[in-house]
Amino acid sequence: RYKTRDGLTIYGYLTVPNGLEDKNLPLVVMPHGGPHGPRDYWGYDSEVQLLASRGMAVLRVNFRGSGGFGRNFEEAGYQKWGSDIQFDIIDGVKFLISNGTVNKNNICIMGSSFGAYSALQSAILEPDMFKCAIGTVGIYDLPLMFEEGDIQQKRSGMSYLKRVLGTDEHELKSMSPVNYAAKIQVPILLAVSYTHLRAHETDSYL
Repeated sequence: RYKTRDGLTIYGYLTVPNGLEDKNLPLVVMPHGGPHGPRDYWGYDSEVQLLASRGMAVLRVNFRGSGGFGRNFEEAGYQKWGSDIQFDIIDGVKFLISNGTVNKNNICIMGSSFGAYSALQSAILEPDMFKCAIGTVGIYDLPLMFEEGDIQQKRSGMSYLKRVLGTDEHELKSMSPVNYAAKIQVPILLAVSYTHLRAHETDSYL
């Protein structure tokens, strides 16, 4: 656990490679999806263990907005996707750098869905912190969420988006990585699943 820049206590999980000292380790940050409702748990995770078995520490952060910590904590992430949520993640990395656990010159960030958004948004906010960013089936254009995808197709979905994202288009654009690609100074890997591609192919025919 650690304190964020605005004094909030954040809990997360750090997995370290077996047999290595918890000092000056390469780090992969893995923000979870959601962001509202899901959270990371203590337990086996195949991706985390794969990375740890290759000598990398892995940080998973239950940032504000995550489920399992009460309604106030979850709602604290509303309309903060591109700012406070990312600062929670970034401050976790800074905490590990400050206590010597990780090598500040060997850090990458990766995730899926909202985790992919976080990977790119964090790399934009802290261009010198991460050496690479990886996103799978990510959300990179927040205004587009009101037009594309399955959430906005339902009345409750539109209400949800307005509640968690807000309706200020300028603000949404300012929190969209797609508008700040030129600021990303590190290698980026973006991926989509075959199933995801097939779904969009079907939509195009409809």
